[in-house]
Order: sequence, then structure tokens, then C-alpha cells
Amino acid sequence: MPRHFDHHSPGAAPSLSADRRNEEYESLFRQAPAIFAALSGPEHLLQAANSAFFDAVGTDRVHLGKPLGELIPELAAQGVLDWLDTVYHTGSAYRARDRRVLLGGPGRQREGFFDFTYEPRRDAAGQVDGVVVIAVETTAYHHAHLLAAEQRALLEQIARDAPLDDILYGMARAIEELSPDLIVSVLLADADGRHLRHGTAPSLPHFYNEAVDGLPIGEGVGSCGTAAYRCEPVIVTDIATDPVWTHYRDMARRAGVAACWSTPIQDAEGRLLGTFAMYHRTPKAPEETDLALSAAFARIAALAIERDRTVQASRSAQKREKTAHDDLAFVLEASTTITCEPHYSDCLQCMARLTVPALAPLCAVHVFEGGRTQRVAVAASSPAGQELLDSPAVRDQVEPAVSRVLASGTTETAHGGSLGAHLGVTGYVCVPLTARGRTFGALTLLATDLALDGHTIALAEELARRAASSADNARQFTDRVQLARDLQAGLLPPRLPRIPGATLAASYHPAGEGLDVGGDFYDVFPLPGERWAFIIGDVSGRGALAATTTGMVRHTTRAAARLLNDPAAVVTAINDALLESAVYEDQFVSLAYGELRHTRSRLTLDLIRAGHVPPLVRRVGGTVEELAQPGLLLGIAPHPECCPYGTDLYSGDSLVLVTDGVTEARSADGEFFGDERLADAVAAVDTPLPTAADLLESVTAAVIAFAGTATVDDRAALVLTAT
Repeated sequence: MPRHFDHHSPGAAPSLSADRRNEEYESLFRQAPAIFAALSGPEHLLQAANSAFFDAVGTDRVHLGKPLGELIPELAAQGVLDWLDTVYHTGSAYRARDRRVLLGGPGRQREGFFDFTYEPRRDAAGQVDGVVVIAVETTAYHHAHLLAAEQRALLEQIARDAPLDDILYGMARAIEELSPDLIVSVLLADADGRHLRHGTAPSLPHFYNEAVDGLPIGEGVGSCGTAAYRCEPVIVTDIATDPVWTHYRDMARRAGVAACWSTPIQDAEGRLLGTFAMYHRTPKAPEETDLALSAAFARIAALAIERDRTVQASRSAQKREKTAHDDLAFVLEASTTITCEPHYSDCLQCMARLTVPALAPLCAVHVFEGGRTQRVAVAASSPAGQELLDSPAVRDQVEPAVSRVLASGTTETAHGGSLGAHLGVTGYVCVPLTARGRTFGALTLLATDLALDGHTIALAEELARRAASSADNARQFTDRVQLARDLQAGLLPPRLPRIPGATLAASYHPAGEGLDVGGDFYDVFPLPGERWAFIIGDVSGRGALAATTTGMVRHTTRAAARLLNDPAAVVTAINDALLESAVYEDQFVSLAYGELRHTRSRLTLDLIRAGHVPPLVRRVGGTVEELAQPGLLLGIAPHPECCPYGTDLYSGDSLVLVTDGVTEARSADGEFFGDERLADAVAAVDTPLPTAADLLESVTAAVIAFAGTATVDDRAALVLTAT
């Protein structure tokens, strides 16, 4: 606080008499806004003062002639009398700017700010005989400066997106500190536009703030409810008598407030945002400065509320966008995962598993098959949940809901006691699984804590819609695979026959998922004269045409072999059948056909190879022979060149026949398994007398080790071992 002393020479010109000077001072400052007081003697007796002085200190002229310390005792503790003493004793002037002074006794004290000048007053001899006080009150300027600073601080907070609660609380506290007789309250317009919600009111009692939270907007609802309704300021100078407080007077009395001035807070388009109110503890009418203050801070509150709403709207939009993105990601990921399950039952179980706990803690999937409803998949987030799903009480409640959904094809939801609180289930949603216009099942989600909301139900419906399509496709896939397997089984012998003096082993592995019937086949059947025929072959192509061709080749072989006692003639008959039928145009077949007869010490084979993988003979000592006599594919040209080849199998010798799905199996880098690896696998069996099953297992294991379990072509193998 700036202050200084002015030093006057003791030899200054003689001054006028004290009375004359007081009269001149009083005449000069009587109507001036500046505060003037003339004090005499070391006791600082008040000899003269203008109206501004008496207004500022709250006393009157009857106190002239009394010491200043007696008239205004609160000045002593604030150092004012000490400075007067200093000026009086030193003869030096004292000046102070923006000095804070508290005036008035307890209960009526007010804060003021002043610029002071204390001048020594001299008598005719030049001696100091008193002090002249001239002051200008700067309280309004000081408060305006502080208010401006507070407004800047609030605007900075708004610009920084500070929390609305912090901004409103800081605003109320700032106003109340500058004007201790005011109590500030801000209420916010509710989203419904019909109520006001508590915003801030740090100096009002808690019960009062609770009572006004949710205050209806309307005429006669206190100052704030009425101001919000009218969209104009409502000034109530005496709550006890004003009709707008009729229903709220007791509450105001308990809170200790007697006056309330409320201003609506509105945005630039005039939409109501809330109310800004200033309360007084005693009946009071506002001054111009109060109205200006209310208007100014109502505008700041409007900026803060609008900014907060903009921020909240942006955050809500971001949250909605994130939720939508997360929902889409969940549905896409889940539906992709479900689609990757090719089999019907696996698809439904995958759907149940993905819903827990993402959508609900418990899930059950039912389908209608074979004229009845059956539960085919369940999922639970805990063992206790699994027990709950399996409990008869829950199943008895869920299954009727499933039946209703299957009948109606619409979603059914229930909350609360529909399943019984004693079961621990708080609600469920049962969503139809519909594909190609037919509802074939239902997805049921059960809640055990929070109720299933509309968002969860919508996700469940979207997931069920996608999953139903995937499940329907999977069912068609499963049916197709089963059909292919059934057809393929019809093209292979149901079981291998028992041949005296030999053991047999065979295998068939379809390509891929087995969707299409393959062209690989084998057969072993008896012939007249205690002979046996065997065949292994590969029809070009896949599907129905390949299956038809395979069936024709097998039936032709069986018929011709019984009539013709010559392997070459049998193969020629097969070739003629392929060429004569237009259905089998462009179909060709590779095969190895042989006939077996048993003698006392050996098995004698007559074998023909028609464009097929060369058969192998493993001798009892482990050596492997390749039967690679030439032979053309069948179904290409008439009169195939059949070159019969005869060999004998002694005890422990084996004949190994495979299709090209074995030799042409590819490794990861594209290399073929080949004839050499096949021969190595046949020779690799360490058993002294390997059986047909041992050799078949060795070949199968070698192919899988080389090419993996995935197959791009059918693989068939037939092994015969002499005993």
C-alpha cells in the first residue's frame, strides 16, 4: 500500500486561527464527495467534518468535539490512530492508497477501501495543533476491480472446460466474499424443461438445497420458479408478504432468508438454462449495482452452462459413437466367429459362448427338430450359473417362453418376478432364430443382477439374426456332408470280407470337408471257384457325376468278373461301359484290378494296372517291389492295352494299393509325397511279421507327417497280407 510523509519547515508562515480554518475547510468540503474531517490536539477531537464523513462512518454531527477514537473505536485496532499520532507529533503528512478499513460494530460491520491524506494543521505560531483528514472512498472501484478479475478467472475456467460445478461454486463464493450480506444460488433447468435442479448454493442450508432440487417451473413457485416461468427477473423484497412465496415461506424462514432477487439464465436464443438468485437475510430492495451484478453473473453462468452442455453433448456423442463402434465390432467379430464354424451344433454352441458375459451371464439355445423342442447349447459365466441353468425350476420357466417365441417368431422379454426372485434370475429375453422365413430356434439370455436393457436386447436380436443365417448355412453344410458320406459309404464295401489265408485293411479319407462325393473307391468280393477279386480306382472329378461313374464301375466290375474268367476281359468290359454311356462322357478312370486264388503254400495274383499308381509288394524280409507294368486310363479309347501281371504272395508278404491322393499329397512348400516315400513308408514297419493294418497305419502316418491332415484330394488305400 503506497504511503509517504511530507515534511514542512517549522518556520512556515503563520496559519489562520483554528476556528477560521475549520469554517473554510467545512465550506470547501461540505458538498464534496471527498471525506473531510478536522481533528485537533493529541486526542484528535473531531472539530469539523462534512456529510460524506458522517455517511462513511455511520455517525452524526452531535458527536463534534469528541475524540475520534471514542466515536469510532474500531479504528484503534486497525492502526488509524497510530498514524494520526505520527502526523501530529512529526508534522509530516501521511498518504495511503486503497487502504482497507472495517467500519461499524459487531453485527453491522462493513468493509471499505479508501485513499487517505493526513495533513498536519498548524496554529499561528506554526506549531502543529491538529490533523486534517481528506479521504476518497474507493470501495466501489475496488469491488469492481475484484469482480472483473473474478469474471476473467471464471471465463478462463469456462474456456478450459472446467467442471460446471466448480465454476458455479467459485462464482457464488466470489460474489459472497465481495458482498457478505448476499447469499448466491444457481438452479439449472432440467432436461424436461419443467423443473429446476440444484446447481450451487454454498451458503444455503443443506435441507433447503435438497428441497429446491426438482423445483417445478411455474407461477407462484418462489422467486426462481416464477422467474424461470416468466423468463424475466422476479424481485421479492419481503418473502413474508410476497404472494409468489406463499407455499414456501416456512422453508425460507427456516433457512433464514427474507428477500430473494432471481434472474433467469438464458442462452442467445432465449432458451431457459436456469436461474441466478441473490438472497438477503433481511427484507431488502436491490440497488442498481445489485441488478447489474445479477445480470452480469447471469450472463457468465449462461456461458458456463452452454459450454458445459456443448461439452457434455460432445462427450455423449463420442460415447454413443464408441458404443456403436463397439457394438458393430462385437457383432461383426461374433458373427465372423460363428460363420467360421461349419457344423450346425458347433455354430449354435459358439453363439451361446460369445453372448456370455458380453450380453448376459446365462444363455441357452433351443431348436425345434424332429417334432420337439430341445436345448442344444448353453453358456454360463460361473459354475453356479451353470447349475442355475440346469435347475428344473429355470428350465420349466424358460421352455414355455421358447415355445411361444417359436410359435410367434417375435422377441419376448420379461423383468423382475417373471422367473421368480427365489431363483436369482432378474429377467430374460428370448429372441427367435429365423432363416429363410422359418423360425427354427430361440436364443435366451437370462440376467441375474442388472436387468437386460433395450441396448442389450437390440444387440441380442442383431446377433441372433446373423447367427441364424450362419446356423442355417451350417445345417445345410452338415446335411450336405452327411449326404456325401452316405453316398460315399454306398460306393464302398460296408466291411471287408474275410479271405482264407489273408488279412485285409483299407482306408478312405475324403478331400476337404467331405462336401462332395469323391471318385476314389475300392472293393473286394468273392468269385466262383474259390477265387477273390479286388479293385482300387479313381474316377476323374467329384460330385454326383463322379459318384455315378464310381457306382457304374463297381457294378460293372462285379458283374463282369463273375461271368468272365479273365482279368483283362473284365477291364475291357469296364472300358466299354464307360465309352458306351453318354452320361459318362469325358469321364476317365484309373484303376488296378486283380484276382486272387489260394494254393497250399501261397496266394497267386493276376493283376492289371490301368493308368493307376503302381502297386507295391512288400516281402517278408522288408524289401519292396513295384509292379509298374504299363496300362492306359479307361474311358478314353476302345481296346485298352491290358498287360496282366502275375505274382505270388507267401506268408508275410503284402500287396499295397493306393490312389494318387496319397502319392500326390503336397507338403507346405508344394513338394509331392511321391512313390519313393510311399515305398519307404511300406518298408519302414519294424514288426517281423507286419499285418495289413500295420502297413496301412505306417503309410497313413507318413502322409500326415509330410502333408498334414488337410487333404486336397481323396485318399484311398487297400492292403492285403498273406498269412
